[in-house]
Amino acid sequence: MKFDSPLFDRIRVKPDQDRRLRTDTQACQWPGCTCSATHRAPKGRLREGEYWRFCLEHVREYNSSYNYFAGMSDDAVARFQKDALTGHRPTWKLGLNGKQPGVSRGRARRLHPDFGAASDPFGFFGEDLRSGRARPDQTPAGRMVRNAERKALDTLGLDTAATGPDIKARFKLLVKRHHPDANGGDRTCEDKLREIIQAYNYLKSAGLC
Repeated sequence: MKFDSPLFDRIRVKPDQDRRLRTDTQACQWPGCTCSATHRAPKGRLREGEYWRFCLEHVREYNSSYNYFAGMSDDAVARFQKDALTGHRPTWKLGLNGKQPGVSRGRARRLHPDFGAASDPFGFFGEDLRSGRARPDQTPAGRMVRNAERKALDTLGLDTAATGPDIKARFKLLVKRHHPDANGGDRTCEDKLREIIQAYNYLKSAGLC
């Protein structure tokens, strides 16, 4: 081992000098402060992924008064916390994919002779094996529509026949309509806006737009 290496300094009781590389950092963004910005702090709700750059003193001051739920009602906070349990992703009640009312046992058996009275929730038999006709939970192109996709499209006010450009155009329209800046700073539409953004992000991750 080289005795003048930074690795050796780690086990020294008193290193003779600090050989760690020093890089220039930007100035603290706190008004009037010229210290180095060594820490970052979140800018807040609806600005996820954006951060302020502060020095240690001012990041402590900022964090002491930071409130992610500022401006939200108690009911809105409760709904947000409930949605957080599922990662703010669309959910549906247990048993929604079960046998639907009005589906006769004979129709279910036409899907497959061994399928009994079930309604094929996972789409293993997406077509009537005798007629070859598409089931109602398929698009005209034959692609199966998941319940989460259907719920996300419903949030945007679209049906399963919507195309990628339709989804993007509808999303832009709804964001402009429900954004607080378009409503004179009124934050009562923030919950609806968050649902719209979550629905669009899900459809985008599913490759539909």
